[in-house]
Amino acid sequence: MYLSQQLKRLALLVTAAMALGWLLGYPFVALSLALLTLLAKSIYQQQRLLHWLKKDDGSEVPEASGSWEDIYDSLYHRLKGHRQREAQLKSVIDRIQESTQALRDGVVMIDSNGEIDWWNRAATRMLGLKRPDDVGQAITNLIRDPRFIRYFDQRDYTDPLELPATANRQLQLQFTLTEFGRSERLMLIRDVSRLHALERMRRDFVGNASHELRTPLTVIRGYLETLQDQCDELPLFKRALLQMEGQAKRMGSLVNDMLMLTRLETTDSLLDSSPVDVGQLLREVHGEAQLLAQERGHQITLEIDERYLLMGQERELFSAFSNLVMNAIKYTPDAGTIRVNWWVDDQGGHFSVSDSGIGIDAHHISRLTERFYRVDDGRSRAQGGTGLGLAIVKHVLIRHAARLEVDSTPNVGSTFSCHFPAHQLRPLEQSSAG
Repeated sequence: MYLSQQLKRLALLVTAAMALGWLLGYPFVALSLALLTLLAKSIYQQQRLLHWLKKDDGSEVPEASGSWEDIYDSLYHRLKGHRQREAQLKSVIDRIQESTQALRDGVVMIDSNGEIDWWNRAATRMLGLKRPDDVGQAITNLIRDPRFIRYFDQRDYTDPLELPATANRQLQLQFTLTEFGRSERLMLIRDVSRLHALERMRRDFVGNASHELRTPLTVIRGYLETLQDQCDELPLFKRALLQMEGQAKRMGSLVNDMLMLTRLETTDSLLDSSPVDVGQLLREVHGEAQLLAQERGHQITLEIDERYLLMGQERELFSAFSNLVMNAIKYTPDAGTIRVNWWVDDQGGHFSVSDSGIGIDAHHISRLTERFYRVDDGRSRAQGGTGLGLAIVKHVLIRHAARLEVDSTPNVGSTFSCHFPAHQLRPLEQSSAG
């Protein structure tokens, strides 16, 4: 419709110019002048249009006629709609920023290059950020803790990270990162100083209470052993004393586990690390397991890759591996099979314990490493466990930069695997030469 109107107007202009030219005796001159006039008018209107667009100040559309009036009107309505949408978006952004400023938690927006775009007031207080100096700064230049840099670069933000604040060491902060858009990240910062202090008080109380219990338990067990020697002719008292001694031993094991767990919880990294001969360590674990399993007829097999040593703390690793093996013995019916394996591949070092035991329902697996968590309270107590074994395993692995994996099927069996990173391994020949 619009094109046909323009063609009609052009045809009328050409016809009129030719008619006037015939009358004057110069038809082609008249046609050329008409076309040049039309071209000059178009160039003039184009310049007016460009000038109006460059101003972009919301001024009224210039007056025009013919097709240029339609062009101006169309552009004006489009620009008006664009400005309205832009104003709406700006209003939404302003409300989001205003509400975010009111949050107690810190919020930091980080671009795809790892540089800071924006932050709220809480982040200013927690991190000591300053405007405009820190806008565009790399976040890892402002938070220089190696643990944060590793967490930021790994791009696996399943678990939050807790660190003391750089600007105020009295604050304990929890960092949570979320990726969005084109590799941009949103960082949430929460002040967990109070929770951290409560956790420290809990650890101190448990550690002190456990330490204080060791001496009276030792005295009680000593007297119980003495009394047993003097009650050979009194079976009733003998049986009671044996039960008392068994409970005292169980309490002693609980105290020892609580002391060890408290020590492990004080830090998530090792301060002293040395090459550990995993083969020799597992042979010791296997020897103790064989003694425990003899009466129940378990078959325990051991496979070891002897090519590498593992950097770590030998006593902690022995405790973790021993806990997993002893658990397999406790929860595997008589005459069951247990396979203990240590192997190394490109991903790192791997320790696993597989059994043909009672297995674990899937909904329990995520909570197995909680303190005192029991899948079956009655059965666990009957086996003599303290409920802290897997919690100890978890913290030993955290301190060795390793992770625990559990695969279990009820009434079929379970496999507990510990995966250590490759950088924790040392070739046996290299270590021997050193």
